[in-house]
Amino acid sequence: MKSVVYLDNSATSMPCQKAIDNINSALCNNWGNPSSLHLMGLNAEIELSDARRIVAKTIGANDDEVFFTSGGTEANNIAIFGAVAARKKRGNRIVTTAIEHPSVLEPIKTLEAQGFEVIYLKPDKNGVVSESDIYNAINEKTILVSIMLVNNEVGSIQPIKVAADAIKKTGAPALLHCDAVQAFGKLNINVASLGVDLLSASGHKIHASKGVGFLYKKKNVHIANLIYGGGQEKGLRSGTEALPLISGLKGAIEEIGNINNNLSKITELRDYAINKLTQNENIVINSAKNSLPYILNISVVGYRSETLLHYLEACDIYVSSGSACAKGHKSYVLNEIGLDAKRIDSALRISFSRFSKKEDIDKLCQALHKACSILRRA
Repeated sequence: MKSVVYLDNSATSMPCQKAIDNINSALCNNWGNPSSLHLMGLNAEIELSDARRIVAKTIGANDDEVFFTSGGTEANNIAIFGAVAARKKRGNRIVTTAIEHPSVLEPIKTLEAQGFEVIYLKPDKNGVVSESDIYNAINEKTILVSIMLVNNEVGSIQPIKVAADAIKKTGAPALLHCDAVQAFGKLNINVASLGVDLLSASGHKIHASKGVGFLYKKKNVHIANLIYGGGQEKGLRSGTEALPLISGLKGAIEEIGNINNNLSKITELRDYAINKLTQNENIVINSAKNSLPYILNISVVGYRSETLLHYLEACDIYVSSGSACAKGHKSYVLNEIGLDAKRIDSALRISFSRFSKKEDIDKLCQALHKACSILRRA
């Protein structure tokens, strides 16, 4: 593959070598069914259990609290529909934010159409929902609170612990769900410290493959099963486990290294990028300073995002105009934080990984400077 500048890691990330090696090994050497009672099944079950242990350790959970899924979308759907089905006799209010990922918003909109009351918390200009709004939204009829840890477009970090405290203080029967897809492997996560009952994550954002993720479900928390079959994953998510992909996730986690050291490196890279980018008078920064540094949202005011994306692609530089799931639609996240139409129409999301380099930033800045000099302003 030719050399490219890849800065779209919040959409997906390049599989790391340990993930690739683990996937190949499972496909070629350990392809038994983990539910089979013979030796090949036992070997597969040992690998499955080892992967579950490593995932659990990463978030401070017990092994039996981790359930493998096909990715973050499935984990979010299981958590939301399962929690509401289990608690619907105790209330009818759901609390979420207006800037959640579509895999949270769409299930909740479906429940809203069925008659559940939904409170959509609005973020401030930094993309963060206020603590007072969280407290005011949660009452004795609230059965689910679903708030992401890190926003996928601007990187804002949400006050999850506040939601846990509000549920406890109001005595609400609510379960607390957290979409941690953009945070897992990038921030130190401890489910007990966060106070969550349910937490979702995905493999392909941390250099594993697509098609694998997991749901953390706190011990003794009951949610309804949505997928029935052979009873795999303790009946919560039946179906033969995708051992090669799960083994790849295990390898990706093992290759992460020290999360704090990675975070320091990415913070330095993000700050370097801001300094270089803002030397271009057309560029403004949309992400707040205290956002997760892996995500940097900018606007090249006066130039349409789509035009810039194609120009950068021709230079072998890859960024995005927002969430990959939006497929070109205008960003509702940027609209919710109060940006005007010009800023939204010219927005680009730059997202780093531990493989990103300052040279990547230099090439991006050079290309954007050239683009502004030759492209017609929108």
